[in-house]
Amino acid sequence: MTQPGPILPRIERKPPIPAQRTIAVERPKPTEQKQQQQRVVSNIFYFTRNAAYHWQSHKKQTGVEDMVLLTKIQESAIVENLRKRFMDDWIYTYIGPVLISVNPFKQMPYFTDKEIEIYQGANSVTSNNTNDMSSGESGAGKTVAAKYIMSYIAKVSGGGAKVQHVKDIIIQSNPLLEAFGNAKTVRNNNSSRFGKYVEIQFSPGGEPDGGKISNFLLEKSRVVSQNPGERSFHIFYQLINGVPGDQKEQLGLTNPEYYYYLNQSGAYTVDDMDDAKEFRDTMAYKRTMGAMNVIGIPEDDQDNVLSCVAGVLHLGNIMFVENGNYAAVENDEFLDFPAFLFQIEKSILENKLISRKMDSKWGGKQESIKVTLNVEQAAYTRDALAKAVHTRIFDYLVESINSAMANDKKRVNIGVLDIYGFEIFQKNGFEQFCINFVNEKLQQIFIELTLKAEQEEYVQEGIKWKAIEYFNNKVVCDLIESKKPVGVMCILDDICATMHAVVEGADEKLLGKLALSVGSNEYYQSSSVGFTIHHYAGKVTYDVNGFCERNRDVLFPDLIELMQSSQNPFIVQLFPEQVGNNKSRPTTASTKIKAQANKLVSRLMQCTPHYIRCIKPNETKRPHDWEEKRVVHQVEYLGLKENIRVRRAGFAYRREFDKFLRRYAILTPETWPKWRGDVKGGVKHLMNSVNMEPDQWQLGKSKVFIKNPESLFLLEEQRERKFDSYARLIQKAFRKFNANKHFDRLKKQASDILFNKKERRRFSLNRNFAGDYIGLDNQPNLRVFVPKRERVEFADKVKKYDRRFKVTKRDLLLTNKCIYLIGREQVKKGPEKGVIKDVCKRKISIDMLESVSLSSMQDDFFVLNVVNDYATLLESTFKTEFLTVLNKKSKDLLGREIRINFGDSIDFAVKKEGWGGGGSRSIHFSIGRGDEAVLKPSGKTLRVEIGPGLPRNTRPGPRQTQLTAHERQMAGGRQGGGHARQGGGHHGQRMQHQPSMPSYASVPRRSAPGAPNPSNSRRSSNRRNSGSTPSLPRTGAQNLARQIGNGSLANQDFLQTPSSGQTGRMRQSLRPGKRPPPASGQPRPARAPKPQPNYPKCKALYAYDAQDTDELTFNTGDVFYILKEDDSGWWRGKLKGREGLFPSNYIEKI
Repeated sequence: MTQPGPILPRIERKPPIPAQRTIAVERPKPTEQKQQQQRVVSNIFYFTRNAAYHWQSHKKQTGVEDMVLLTKIQESAIVENLRKRFMDDWIYTYIGPVLISVNPFKQMPYFTDKEIEIYQGANSVTSNNTNDMSSGESGAGKTVAAKYIMSYIAKVSGGGAKVQHVKDIIIQSNPLLEAFGNAKTVRNNNSSRFGKYVEIQFSPGGEPDGGKISNFLLEKSRVVSQNPGERSFHIFYQLINGVPGDQKEQLGLTNPEYYYYLNQSGAYTVDDMDDAKEFRDTMAYKRTMGAMNVIGIPEDDQDNVLSCVAGVLHLGNIMFVENGNYAAVENDEFLDFPAFLFQIEKSILENKLISRKMDSKWGGKQESIKVTLNVEQAAYTRDALAKAVHTRIFDYLVESINSAMANDKKRVNIGVLDIYGFEIFQKNGFEQFCINFVNEKLQQIFIELTLKAEQEEYVQEGIKWKAIEYFNNKVVCDLIESKKPVGVMCILDDICATMHAVVEGADEKLLGKLALSVGSNEYYQSSSVGFTIHHYAGKVTYDVNGFCERNRDVLFPDLIELMQSSQNPFIVQLFPEQVGNNKSRPTTASTKIKAQANKLVSRLMQCTPHYIRCIKPNETKRPHDWEEKRVVHQVEYLGLKENIRVRRAGFAYRREFDKFLRRYAILTPETWPKWRGDVKGGVKHLMNSVNMEPDQWQLGKSKVFIKNPESLFLLEEQRERKFDSYARLIQKAFRKFNANKHFDRLKKQASDILFNKKERRRFSLNRNFAGDYIGLDNQPNLRVFVPKRERVEFADKVKKYDRRFKVTKRDLLLTNKCIYLIGREQVKKGPEKGVIKDVCKRKISIDMLESVSLSSMQDDFFVLNVVNDYATLLESTFKTEFLTVLNKKSKDLLGREIRINFGDSIDFAVKKEGWGGGGSRSIHFSIGRGDEAVLKPSGKTLRVEIGPGLPRNTRPGPRQTQLTAHERQMAGGRQGGGHARQGGGHHGQRMQHQPSMPSYASVPRRSAPGAPNPSNSRRSSNRRNSGSTPSLPRTGAQNLARQIGNGSLANQDFLQTPSSGQTGRMRQSLRPGKRPPPASGQPRPARAPKPQPNYPKCKALYAYDAQDTDELTFNTGDVFYILKEDDSGWWRGKLKGREGLFPSNYIEKI
């Protein structure tokens, strides 16, 4: 490695060059170093074979990957670590087995088939059922995480046709259910408005051969109403934008503003989502790949599903007016399409929407009475029918998926939970109450299972367990679902049981009863619009309006009878109830969700859990946008700090013996490459060898435990140093091998030029090509002659012979376009008189070069013949390399090779000087003695005598490794340029560098795939027998549309980080070690001035940039202290609190 050149000053005056520092480096003994290198090289193949996976490498990442290893266990340290990794696109962090995922709001580059191939085989399915639980607030990335998990499982598992069919169903079911169950909210563009638990069954061979999906609480109220800036379910917009024209007319579809159910929120599109493309990709229009087709839904039923979706939209446009205190349909034209699509009679539809049949008991007799509804009741009935149709279509799709994956055999399964996240909106209704209750239950199971698993591991391994206090949110769950004492859901069910047909006043009655029963609970409080619950994720205020009606979740018998009157069997099977036979009290929505949540918890408790805690970094949905306060709140309520404290209660790090030994075996010669003995003994030997304190580690029965993160960091640092040293050794060997191959190719090209035409010098035949022999990087005075767009390919100091055969030294530069000959001249006039300057003596364009002439002997002479101009006679030790590069540049520039003439008599034209003519000169070559040329000029002729060289047909061969003393001396003379290269000439001594060789290999580019050309043809439905397609009324519900921007909201206060409430105060009270204020809170006295050190000062005369880590950097005029003077010229000083070395000739003492 060459030494760096003189330091360039920042001021006009040239500073002195600092003295060369001598650094003593401790090196291993030669024999020991050689043995170590041989051991590494011999085990390189073993290492590559057993390297296993890339995540076991020592590649550096931002921050701490496992937050158990954080030095400080504080929320601020956790948030800062997550922020660093998030900003550098490391979205995954761990707390032991718990994965922390931060939503990047962009597509990450490491979810490709390459990563799947790398990770494949890292884990295998065991005999225990497992599940993956994703939790976090809405928009944190739970759904995407679940999709990646299921996609990975499908891709890495093998199997035949049946297994592949199950895989296809697993993959295709995601977009299908998302279309019918996901929607845009103000917090998430693709928010899950239902919960699902996917169980994938595996055969004994690890192949997915079955599965089941359980769905929870579809937010069906979204069908008929949405908050401002939100959308209904994706399927409605996909249907409008995706169906072809003929079927769009048959379904009565137009723009979304036409439909009352879609135009109340003012939002119709979603950023980065193409509804038409999503519809084509996930529905039945890709006959070979469509989700419904893969699942096995018949084509007729696919059309029926879409008809029902369109029918729901048309139901919303049926409006009612008051007619004598009763409701009447405002425009019966809007009844045509719902009746047509549901294949029911128009008159029956109208009758069922504005009237209801009720059972009455009078005088011991029971009779049915037809009751005409008012406008409000009729609108409620219409909405109930629309919600029921969409809900039952969704349930039908889930049942179809389960039927396609059904497997009655008892199998090991992996469960993937994808459920709605904790959410707070501007108006929080009954659905938000149920959603947040389910998240509360999931938080509870996370706390229980985390502590349980941690405690069991310590007991099993014989490690003492230290109890950790934490906030258990069971008190909040009991407030909502408990029976004794009664909770909110029990009180709500009791109110609904006494409602009967009277709806008015039920919600106010609910508020009153809640205040009496749970008003004293510290996690409950009344509000002006309803009530507030202090959830684990913050306070949420619920609007009680509509709570009781939505909880009743009753579909009136009249509507069931209406749909059962359909002439379409598909619609009839969606409503299989037997009207009039069921006299039991209908089950409320809160009872259903409570039973489903408890059943889900029971199933999760029976599996080995894997946790994914998802964090939403901002509300803007933009990448690299970090809202500190929001993340701090999530870190707090997710209990990440408590999770770390529990994990570190005994030891911060634990690993199985074999995995630990495999990772750190390289630290000792006895364990690398393989430990011969008991694996536990190997771990013990390794820990003793690295001199770790005995109290910092402990061996369990199957794992090694390390107490503090710093101890693990010590192991990682030593491992990294080992790998770094070995990697350098391998790189050095490979680069040498690669360079030798490159030079062999160049030497072969050079040999082809001179083969059978010219004798070769003995020590130049196998010489490597360097390209730059004058240290051009340190010669800016030469580079100024070369234009910026030209690259210097060859540079050498040559001898140039004039017309009298006198020798002058020149610098020869060969670029991709020209040849430059640069010499020196003394300025004869002006203020710089007497100064020697570099001058370009000649510039020859490659396209003007006629030929190059050489002799057939081993001399170094060559003549450059120029078209219609004089020639130049040169002598260069590296002529072969020059010709090789010149020939290649000619091919690149002109498409032809340079013509090269060989002969022992060369005639060439010379330059005309003074009054004399130009004329020509001759060189005659003859055989003499020795390897050095003897020159005998005589008039216009130069005679050159030189001894015979290697035969003309000599090819480059293997390099000689042993040479005689005389041969080494001769080789050194040739390599160093012989007598022509001794001394420095006009340049003084120049350092020679070997630049990296240019790469001429071209990288092939893959052509872009052609655009898909999906067929949009769709057959017309021939199943409906209710008459021809009705005409769509010209004016829909546009006049009722809410006039707000697409997604804009006037009041966005609810998007702010919620108050942590009572749960936050409880978490604060449980924090350990809360210390009193020092000195009883009295202010500190004024700090005494710090004494100044009694050292001499100096002032910098020149600026200096540190060349090593232990040196100081300073600018001109900086004043600093001199701590120690040394005769070497390198003194120690102190500047701005930092100590280091500096050159003493750059300063003056003050």
